[in-house]
This record gives sequence, structure tokens and C-alpha cells, in this order.
Amino acid sequence: MKKTAITIIKFIGFFLGWAVFTSILPLSSSENPAIWRLWAEIMPLLAIIAFTFLFWLIEKKNIRLYLFDKPVKGVVLGVIMGGVWLAVPVLVMYMAGIIHFGGTNVIHLFSVWVLAAFLNVIMQELLVRGYLYQMIKQKHNIAAAAIVTTALFTGLHGGAFEAGTVPVLNVLTMSLLMTLVLEYSGSIIAPIIMHFLWNGIGALVFGGVSLADDYPNLLIMSFTGNEILSGGVCKMEGSIIVLFVNIVLIVFLYCLLTRRPVRFCSGRPIRTCRPE
Repeated sequence: MKKTAITIIKFIGFFLGWAVFTSILPLSSSENPAIWRLWAEIMPLLAIIAFTFLFWLIEKKNIRLYLFDKPVKGVVLGVIMGGVWLAVPVLVMYMAGIIHFGGTNVIHLFSVWVLAAFLNVIMQELLVRGYLYQMIKQKHNIAAAAIVTTALFTGLHGGAFEAGTVPVLNVLTMSLLMTLVLEYSGSIIAPIIMHFLWNGIGALVFGGVSLADDYPNLLIMSFTGNEILSGGVCKMEGSIIVLFVNIVLIVFLYCLLTRRPVRFCSGRPIRTCRPE
């Protein structure tokens, strides 16, 4: 009970400290929407970096964060998995006549919007699968870390609850998928890249993924047909097709993890699904 209570205190202190600190950081005074959004993404990222470093020091550097481990594997896995994750539902929905393309939009400073989206993804992954995940995993186990951080990630996307069951399940399974990618790659780099491809291409290029309301999209894409398949107001993130893809990828990664060879520590078998 004492260990659980300490974990809860650390969790609340980390998350609330980050949230409060972020809320008092200054916003940009720029009238350019791209610059304003970039600054709005930089501030919470700086806050999460600061709190991650602070709590890592409090833990006397005993928590391994896996921030820069196995960069090549992380990049390759993130690109491949992210590409498959986005391409499959887009192709299925397009071939089924759910997705329709109708031209393009002109976006000024598109590269700045892309950078802002990338920084937002780094912030989310550091918040959910950085210190908090590794702390709970080390103090308790992987299952506890996955459950708690998935609940946090789902809660941060509260708009899904207003949209219906499928959008909530999509957010929940997305978080579980990112966690399995983290465990399999042994680096937070892979989920960051995978998450960014989903947001960057899915939102900024296709306009089929929801980010903050001011983010633009390059292609004019519309969704028609049954709401369960098209996603309704949530577009791709409300589609049961995405849910199916999420589940398939989760099962695939879980099988890869559980098929890893068993090593022994102090006479007890331990699967090497925990990255070293």
C-alpha cells in the first residue's frame, strides 16, 4: 500500500505540476496563426522536458527513460508501422467510396505547421510514455504502467467521449499500440515517429485526423456513407475501420513480444520483452 501511495503521489505531482506550469507560461502575441500555434506547442513541450528532468533527478537517476536508445531501430520501426497504420485505413476507405478528394488548400508556412504538430507529438509521448510510464513500470509492472498511462492518454482526448464509443475505443487502442511499439523498439523514438505520421499526414495533409481547431489541411477530403465506417464528425478517428487496424497491429506486436526468447535471472525465467 505504501508503494502504491507513493506512486500515486508522484503521478499527481508530475501531471498537475506540468499542467499548472504550462498554464502560466506566456502565449505568443504574433498575429500569424502558424507562429502562434508553434509557440503554443513549444511551451508545454518545454514544461514536460523540465518536469521529466526534475523528477528523474528526484529519483536519483534510477528511472531509465529510453529517450535516445536504439535510434535506428526506433526510426525504422516508427516509419514502417506508422506508414502501415495510416495507409491501410485510408486505402480501404478510399476503395470503399467513403473518402473523396476535392482539390487542395493553400497553406502559408506549411513547414511551421508541420513542426508545431511534431512538437505536440513529442510533448504527448513524453507526458504519457516518458517518466510516468517508466516510473510505474519499474515500481510495479508493465500492465499497471500500460493501464494507467492509457487512461491518462484517453482522458487527454476527452472530446472522443462526446463523439461516441468507437472514437473512445480508437483513442484507447491507439495508446496501447504506442505502448507496445515502445516496448518492442526499446525507445520512445518509435512511438513519436509513428504518432507524428498519423497526426502530420492524417491531419495536415488529408484532414482526416483531428488536431487543434486552427490546424489547416492541405487536401480537401470529405467522408460519406455509414457513420460507423466513415467516422462521422470524428472522420477517420471515429471509424470502426481504424479500430480494426489498431487491434490487428496490437495483436501483431504482442505476438512479436511474447515470442522473444526467455532468459534467466537468479534462476527465474524472464522474457526479454522488457527492453534493455
